[in-house]
Amino acid sequence: MYKEKQKILKSTDFSKVLKRLSYQILEKDPDVDNLVLFGIQRRGVFLAKRIQAIIEEIEGRSLPLGIIDITLYRDDLTVIGPMPLVRETRVDFDINGKVVVLVDDVLFTGRTVRAALDEIMDFGRPKKIQLAVFVDRGHREVPIRADFVGKNIPTSEEEHVVVEVKELDGKDEVVVLEEQDG
Repeated sequence: MYKEKQKILKSTDFSKVLKRLSYQILEKDPDVDNLVLFGIQRRGVFLAKRIQAIIEEIEGRSLPLGIIDITLYRDDLTVIGPMPLVRETRVDFDINGKVVVLVDDVLFTGRTVRAALDEIMDFGRPKKIQLAVFVDRGHREVPIRADFVGKNIPTSEEEHVVVEVKELDGKDEVVVLEEQDG
């Protein structure tokens, strides 16, 4: 069982972080005609939709948005159980030659991102894939690095970082949880 240790980000700062991520993406990739977003199920999808809306506000056009569920690409699929919950994957546009920005909530070991890269490559051959994460908490197990980071939060491996989004959780915030004794 986990209990809240620290509130890192409240809702007022949440949108500022998303705006900053959006501007960083546009600064690095100004050719929006060749830019597409991918959100990793679940919270990465909501963050990607918000980045999409911010970029549309800035550039006056909407970027294609893909949704991927990495469940079947996990390297621990046989460990998680016989009936894993698989959510929607939707990619209804061509990614060949495009710059893909993969969006997720928390970057921890890097294994989720590795699985997402495998899945994206099943849809085509992008020119480049970049990673945008709301929180990078360290502790990589595979050589993955984010191109765009909303907030770096140093944690212990025993702590748990939760990014809550209003669409799913009723509020926007980032909290660090720790295991509760007993």
